[in-house]
Amino acid sequence: MLKRIFLIVISVFFLSCTAKKSESNVAKGKHYELNRSEDQKAVLILFPCFPCDIENTKTEAGFLKDLEKEGITTLLLDYNQRLFLSESEKQEYSKTINSILDQNLIDKKNVFIGGFSSGGNVAFLLSSYLMKSGNSIQPKGLFVVDSPLDLEQLYLNAQKDVTANADPEAVEEGKFLIQLFEKELGKPSENGQKYQSASPFLMSSNSIENLQYLKEIKTRFYCEPDLQWQQQNRNRKFEDLNAFFLKKVHQSLYNLGSRNTEYIETQNRGIRANGQKHPHSWNIVERESLIRWILSSEK
Repeated sequence: MLKRIFLIVISVFFLSCTAKKSESNVAKGKHYELNRSEDQKAVLILFPCFPCDIENTKTEAGFLKDLEKEGITTLLLDYNQRLFLSESEKQEYSKTINSILDQNLIDKKNVFIGGFSSGGNVAFLLSSYLMKSGNSIQPKGLFVVDSPLDLEQLYLNAQKDVTANADPEAVEEGKFLIQLFEKELGKPSENGQKYQSASPFLMSSNSIENLQYLKEIKTRFYCEPDLQWQQQNRNRKFEDLNAFFLKKVHQSLYNLGSRNTEYIETQNRGIRANGQKHPHSWNIVERESLIRWILSSEK
């Protein structure tokens, strides 16, 4: 009887220690959740899509599961509702991220930054800013997941979706984007310079303003065109998709001298956490390949 009680007490003790140890590896703040790896080899910073938050990222980005066991500390941010960043926002975000990493004693020598949809735009612009400004965070790699990097084309495609009226969701989103852009930047035909400064990439002018500082780091551009789904559900062609412009960005980086840029088209991976087939999803990122990319010593 005493032996049994002793074993129960010991089990409870070890379970308690394990729980405390697990809790101590997770730090949460107003705009972030940090999951620290005990054997850290890299840090991955992620930005969510336009209407999304940290919980959505945790639910949809399946590759995050047990990523800390692979030696990768993750920092999830809830900075959303941004398709572009002002200079003051770039400064604010970089200051906040540095503060989070410093307060939690996180080594910043091997940082990777990624984002889904509009979060990829934020990740792109912030990475460029960090490199350009010589910040203490110098990202080793950037990846974007089906992001609308060309804001002028996003505006024009929103007009197409409204006119086509093929899908209520696409029409509603199109109207929202047109209103947002006209309020924040005006119309592209009248305010081209604003779009060139704000957009990660602008095909019409082949602008490299926000691109040139990324040629020295590893970059990945993920997409899943799925033309059958796009035609049936949105009445879109390849030229209307984020994938088309991601391919252009990849090619522009290559032309600038980058030999560490990848354009990745996936197939049959566009499935959301609820089982819905949708090519615009975090799930197109393949976990093992991402881990190898992050932990590889090759530039």
